[in-house]
Amino acid sequence: MSQVIDEERIRRLMSEQLELSRRLRARIRELEGRNNHPLAVVGLGVRMPGGLDTPEQYWDFLCDDGLALSPIPTDRPGLRDVFDPRPGTPGRSYVDQAGFHPRIAEFDADFFGISHREAELLDPQQRMLLEVAWEAMERAGIAVRRKDRLDVGVFLGIMASEYTERLENRGDTSRIDPYYTTGGGLCFAAGRICHVMGFSGPTVSVDTACSSSLTALHLAVRAVRAGDCRYALVCGANLLLSANLMVSLCQTGALAADGRSKSFLASADGYGRAEGVGAVVLMRLERAEREGRPILAVVRGTATNHDGAASSLTAPNGQAQQEVITAALADAGVRAEEVGWVEAHGTGTPLGDPVEVGALDGALGEAVRRRGTPLLLGSVKARLGHLEAASGIAALIKTVLTLRHGEIPAAVGQDDGELNPRIPWGTMRFEVPRRKAAWPRSLARKVAGINSFGMSGTNVHAVLEAYEPEPAGSPDAAPRPELLVLSARSPAALFELAGAVSERLRNGDPTDSASICHTLRVGRVPFTYRLAVVGATSGELATGLAAATSAPAHRPVRAVRCATLVVPGDSALVTAACATIARAFPLLASETQPASVNPVLALAHLVGGLGVRVDVRRAATDDRSDTVAWLEWETDRQPHRQALVEGPESVWPQLFLRAVAELFLSGAELRLDTLRAPGARLVGDLPTYPFQRRRFWIDEPAAVGFRPSERSGAAVPLDAAVDPRDRESVEADLAAALRGVLGAREDPDPTLSFLDVGGDSFTFAEFTSLVGRRYGHGAAANDLSPHAPLSELVATIADDVVTRAGG
Repeated sequence: MSQVIDEERIRRLMSEQLELSRRLRARIRELEGRNNHPLAVVGLGVRMPGGLDTPEQYWDFLCDDGLALSPIPTDRPGLRDVFDPRPGTPGRSYVDQAGFHPRIAEFDADFFGISHREAELLDPQQRMLLEVAWEAMERAGIAVRRKDRLDVGVFLGIMASEYTERLENRGDTSRIDPYYTTGGGLCFAAGRICHVMGFSGPTVSVDTACSSSLTALHLAVRAVRAGDCRYALVCGANLLLSANLMVSLCQTGALAADGRSKSFLASADGYGRAEGVGAVVLMRLERAEREGRPILAVVRGTATNHDGAASSLTAPNGQAQQEVITAALADAGVRAEEVGWVEAHGTGTPLGDPVEVGALDGALGEAVRRRGTPLLLGSVKARLGHLEAASGIAALIKTVLTLRHGEIPAAVGQDDGELNPRIPWGTMRFEVPRRKAAWPRSLARKVAGINSFGMSGTNVHAVLEAYEPEPAGSPDAAPRPELLVLSARSPAALFELAGAVSERLRNGDPTDSASICHTLRVGRVPFTYRLAVVGATSGELATGLAAATSAPAHRPVRAVRCATLVVPGDSALVTAACATIARAFPLLASETQPASVNPVLALAHLVGGLGVRVDVRRAATDDRSDTVAWLEWETDRQPHRQALVEGPESVWPQLFLRAVAELFLSGAELRLDTLRAPGARLVGDLPTYPFQRRRFWIDEPAAVGFRPSERSGAAVPLDAAVDPRDRESVEADLAAALRGVLGAREDPDPTLSFLDVGGDSFTFAEFTSLVGRRYGHGAAANDLSPHAPLSELVATIADDVVTRAGG
């Protein structure tokens, strides 16, 4: 007997140990998954060059073949005043076009509760960030109520704030006021978003130069995975307002004279600048699925590193780039052969593109060659220009749209000429598409990478994948009535919004009406001016909106908080009404089951479940009326009465919604999520709030007379004493030029390289440009190396000069 007991005990202990082991393994997987949890992209907001103000406009632009370049706007005289088409002119810029946004001065200060005085002094980047952040959250279906202190982190890539320069005058500081600090400081750009919208998560402004906004993405991914915030708002901003940076970049020769980045092309000669603002909303994928968010793409992994001991601070480091790509793939749990497309940094510089493509080949090339299907490369800079601190967010949003549509936009045009010959395309299975292409069918997954490399040496790579949702169920054959609500801060905004939503209803999928109504009920903040309509189809709802906008906008003075359910007598129809309404709105019924079986109280619970207090009052039976129950309330001493149960049973759900609509119009703060129809989801492409903008702009002070400064290394005509046929004279002149660009008092050691004696990519470009202007462009600057000893560098140039001069 004891032996049997011992065996049973052993079996029980073994079973308990196995169960404990299973729990421990599950916990380990959970912790490991938390560190690499995929994130969903659920909302986008954009202000891109050329006035591309919605994701839909941005995608249409990417699928076309135009450029976003335009001349310098007339309201930026500083940029226009320093233009001189002759490269190398001291204090001047040779660029007269870029990727400008035409409406950066416009802003709806009243919507965000900002005084007009402060709005005028705010850096337009801060204003635009507020708008795109709001739009991105609306597109995610997240209602931003300031008092809710939403657990949202803000991660902003930004590197310059040039607007407040127009207030600076050392001889007169009277224009400096308290808003000078908060209006221009980079930290306030992210902080203001949280302050205005009531977000409580971590908030950082990141400056790593051109990789700023993708670095912000990396930090956001880590924060959401760690549980530091529920949602992350990743933003990037860049505006071209000051002549200083434009002149500086031109003095280094970093910019293309025609203002265009020619990514991967033989004609690459520098990058073209651009401006814009973007925002992306992230959250954990499993949570987004559970909440029914519009999932646009999935962020699988990110990584960041630094060039370290590279040839110079600003020069790219191929080894570091290869390492960061490999690290991001590991973080994402993605194999190299699964990547089908890379949105490259692709600045279009003679040095940068070959280094980047070489790094991609080192990280992905062997796997791509084994699989046979080419890896496609692109860079949005070739179309938009280089948005610098916001370039990463522009690339990220492009990648999200590409994955969502399953199509890869053309990277270069049909007439753009040959690809860069310094890249060994023949040994790589990389292609730069000249036409829009479908995602390669031979690849099982739609996986894309994004490169972003900063002039500061900070590199970032992100890995994204297309989201493949579960097949949607078939819509109900007999749609139920729906309640559509809209609101705004002004009648003009309300009517504009109603027109946009009506157009969406008439032109969209008619089966989306329940999802559209659900999104507008729970994913938007209710404002003072309101509209509400009830209808069973998209057409009925659109017609109702048109009728509602023909009347003056309704603005309740004081919100209703309590209503009275009036039931005359003890009608058995109340029981039937409760059952009918519960069948029409099952989620509401499931969350408001009353403890009492009293049908009148059950009906009161259904109404009260929407967030308004409901009292019950019996009334004398009126045989002349077929109204079984109604609601009464008062606003501003004006009584309201709305039938709740009357007429045939088929209209009771519609009457219920009309009563809710009237409560909404009376200013009630309602919880409308329980009205969601089965299968309804949050829709991400609905019209967002129509901001009512006005111009806020400080004009630049009048330019003083321009006088180039005398400095070493400035462009000067060839001294008559220097005979280009005399090698000794040429070498002496080149040595003097080297001293000038390096700021050296003595000749540097000729056995050391240009970089070893303190030069960098900027000063090397200045030196080669100076030599070209002095002696004519013989030896191509791209063939000269800053790594070569100075003696070899000087000898190469001197040989070329003397040979061409016939010496």
